[in-house]
Amino acid sequence: MIRVLGGPKRLCDGMTRRDLMQVGALGLLGLGAGAGVPAGPAIGAESASRLPGFGKAKSCILLYLYGAPSQIETFDPKPDAPYEVRGDLGTIPSNVPGLAIGEGFPRMAKVMDRVTVLRSVTHPYPIHGVAFATTATPRIELPMELNPRDAAHWPYIGSAVDYMDRRQAPEGFVPPVPRNVALPWAFSTQRTGEVARAGPYGGFLGPSFDPVWTEFQGRGTVSARKTLAGKTWEGPELYRGITPDSRFRLAEVTGRPPELTLDRLDRRRSLLQQIERARPGLDAAMDRVGSVDDQRAMAFGMMQSGKLARAFDLSEESESTRDLYGMTLFGQASLTARRLVEAGGRFVSVFWDEYGLAGYGWDTHWDHYPRMKDELMPGLDRTLSGLLLDLDQRGLLDETLVVVLSEHGRTPRISNIAGGGGRDHWSRCYSLLMAGGGVARGQVVGKSDRIASDPVDRPISPKDVLATIVHLLGIDPGSEWHDRQGRPLPLVPEASVIPEALA
Repeated sequence: MIRVLGGPKRLCDGMTRRDLMQVGALGLLGLGAGAGVPAGPAIGAESASRLPGFGKAKSCILLYLYGAPSQIETFDPKPDAPYEVRGDLGTIPSNVPGLAIGEGFPRMAKVMDRVTVLRSVTHPYPIHGVAFATTATPRIELPMELNPRDAAHWPYIGSAVDYMDRRQAPEGFVPPVPRNVALPWAFSTQRTGEVARAGPYGGFLGPSFDPVWTEFQGRGTVSARKTLAGKTWEGPELYRGITPDSRFRLAEVTGRPPELTLDRLDRRRSLLQQIERARPGLDAAMDRVGSVDDQRAMAFGMMQSGKLARAFDLSEESESTRDLYGMTLFGQASLTARRLVEAGGRFVSVFWDEYGLAGYGWDTHWDHYPRMKDELMPGLDRTLSGLLLDLDQRGLLDETLVVVLSEHGRTPRISNIAGGGGRDHWSRCYSLLMAGGGVARGQVVGKSDRIASDPVDRPISPKDVLATIVHLLGIDPGSEWHDRQGRPLPLVPEASVIPEALA
């Protein structure tokens, strides 16, 4: 039995964390946990750069679905399973012969020939381990997951790419777009109910390697009512609809908002100089993460970058292109991500985050089918298919890696609870997607059992996915960096590039 340590804090569905962290040795419906399944081929650091696709991707757009979608309703449906597994929704054929997906993805069905599906991702932590899914940390515990600045955290995957790129950049180089941008707002800040969650932070590299976050400026168009543990929230649900004039911009500490004049910019420069004179020891403290001069040059260079400001101007896009992505928070953030990589961005993340209350996003413990049918599947179907089509039509897909990540999957069996049944956390087997930038087209890697409970072929670790991402971006997963104690570590330890996913 695996027991994830932590206090008896309440989960998103009202159960105690300690209750849910009891992971039994027997599989759901009497099936085993995949013991004896052969691992995939190991790829060492010396040979990783010789695999196909190394450096094929100039940039990466990472779409993160917080809360974790069900593999059964999305990209690993089980139409022949018992009703309590397959549920209310059916399947549809895709344009890849023999590949069926959930019926809620009619647009994606037409572009699956551009995608590789990973159907056997697995790990032992059925918690909202965003940090485990997006960093190279070899383990995760609840105290870490609920403390973004825990000293044990490794850097976010975008932060790792930023760090490795900075080491190779010429002295004084200022990129036109921050190397590590994330939308739509600082992760886990627009909901109430729990403390902040870990994941997209600089980890042992320090806060200067956190993603550069945007701010959302706009209004929602579809009202929603949410309840959780006796709390109620009512208001516009931005993931269901936003107004066409809605926009994103860099947070003011990094970006240059429209009202920031050159006079104000000069005053800020003067203020920074005063602060530096008052803190002579600051340079030494910043040695590990880049000098103050580098940080200052980066900040002011980007504040004055017309190219960066233009990337956020969605009015330059046609109505048909904006509609292709969907007039939702996730859709317009993903369109902005495409504009950012066009402008020279290296790693852009778009989070489908909780909003209003904790326990939302893709965390469907209850009201599973209404939420999947009315909001989640239509939103993802439109945005992901639109992004892939748009990149392909612009000739950018072959050089832009697109990855759909989440922290785990959902239980094969549907729970029967008051207020509408749902699917709970399940990390033993789930599905992820990769496309573009050196990824094979129209492929399926790995296979799950008859109820999507466990892998029966080619188990894949989330760390393998991260190793594949950096490989495609031209960075050796075995590259060395150092933790807070100065100890040398591989960039992504205990991981292998997934050769079957490479073109």
